[in-house]
Amino acid sequence: MGPPGAGKGTQARFVADHFGVPAISTGDIFRANVSQGTPLGIKAKRYMDAGEYVPDEVTNLMVRNRIDEDDAAPGFLLDGYPRTLAQVTELDGMIGYTGHRLDAVVVLTVDSEELVQRLLQRSETDGRADDTEDVIRRRQEIYTEQTEPLIEVYRDRGILVEVDGMGEVDDVTARIFAALDVIPQS
Repeated sequence: MGPPGAGKGTQARFVADHFGVPAISTGDIFRANVSQGTPLGIKAKRYMDAGEYVPDEVTNLMVRNRIDEDDAAPGFLLDGYPRTLAQVTELDGMIGYTGHRLDAVVVLTVDSEELVQRLLQRSETDGRADDTEDVIRRRQEIYTEQTEPLIEVYRDRGILVEVDGMGEVDDVTARIFAALDVIPQS
């Protein structure tokens, strides 16, 4: 978890590779559907372009289908999900059904102005049309309103791991692994 631009996608790949599980990114799945022009992609694009969250019912179904795939049976890493309290409840039901459990929820903390600069730079290098300054700032507002409350939910469950997301990618990765080394693995 973390606000847009915190490095979730970058770090998710390293962590998933380290533990030998798939990284399931809702953003990647949305973007793939947008580029393919699927009905889900057309619907999702409208929200993404405005910096809004794609509705829970679409996102939940997509995640449910993905964690039911064979490669996720031994475990998985979620990147960008859950983002709302309703999605936490939905995820609890999904993993209850599949027999999985959450070992840890990693939240990357990054200065808000640093986030804006990172995303503006990503827009230039990756050609992300949804990374305009207005959309970036709107995404930060939505994160604060809808996703930040999840931090307390997972803190109360005793599985929250907060990691400083500032600095070089390798340094952040090392901090994540150091924090996860103290978590018992299932």
